[in-house]
Amino acid sequence: MTGTLVNALAVVVGSIVGLLIHSRFPPRITRIAFQGIGLFTLFIGMQMALKTQDLLIMIFSILIGAVAGELLGLEKGIVRMSDWLKTKVHSRNEKFTEGLVTAFLLFCMGSMTILGAIEEGMSGKPDLLLAKSVLDGFSSIALSASLGAGVLFAVVPLLIYQGGLTLLAGQLGTVLSPPVVNEITATGGLLLIGLGINILEIRKIQVLNMIPALLVAGVLAWLLH
Repeated sequence: MTGTLVNALAVVVGSIVGLLIHSRFPPRITRIAFQGIGLFTLFIGMQMALKTQDLLIMIFSILIGAVAGELLGLEKGIVRMSDWLKTKVHSRNEKFTEGLVTAFLLFCMGSMTILGAIEEGMSGKPDLLLAKSVLDGFSSIALSASLGAGVLFAVVPLLIYQGGLTLLAGQLGTVLSPPVVNEITATGGLLLIGLGINILEIRKIQVLNMIPALLVAGVLAWLLH
C-alpha cells in the first residue's frame, strides 16, 4: 500500500497548491485551462481505448456496465454523497462535485493505476505507483486551480479504489493477465473519452453509471482469453 499512500499524499499536496493559486486566476484563464484539461482527457482516453484486442469485449462491457450502473443509480448516489460532503466542508464552489468526480476518474481509470497496483500487490514494489504519484501531483495542481476543493477530496475514492486493487492483486495476481489488464484499460479509456466530452460541455454523458463496465471487461477478458 506504500505506493497508494504516497500517491494520495501527492494529490493532497498538489490540490492544496492548486487551491492557493486558484484565487489568483482570472475567469478567462480558468476557462481556457479547463478546456485544456478536457482535450488532454480525450487524448489519454483515446490512447488507452486503442489497447483493446477485442472490440466485442469493449462493446459488451460498456453496454452491460452502463445498464447495471443505471439500474443501481451509481451517478445519482455519488453526486448525492459529493453534495453532502460539500455541505459538511461548507464549500461554495459550484464545481465541487465536478472536481471530485473528474479527479477521481482521471487518477483511477489510467493503465498506470491498474499496472501499478498489480506490480505492488504481487511483488511489493511500488515503483510504477511512485511514478504515477508525480504525474498525479502535478495534475492535481491544474485540476484544483480550475475546479476547486472537490479535487482534494478525490483522494478518498483514490485510496479505496487503488488500494483495493493492490490488495486484490496480491490475492488474485494470476487472474490479472495481460489480456485482462488490456481490456480493463481500454474500457477505462472509453470512460475517459466520455469524461472529456463532459468537461468540454459537448454533451452530458453519465460516465459514473458506466464504471461497472470495468468489472465486466475484466470478467469477459478472463473468460475468453
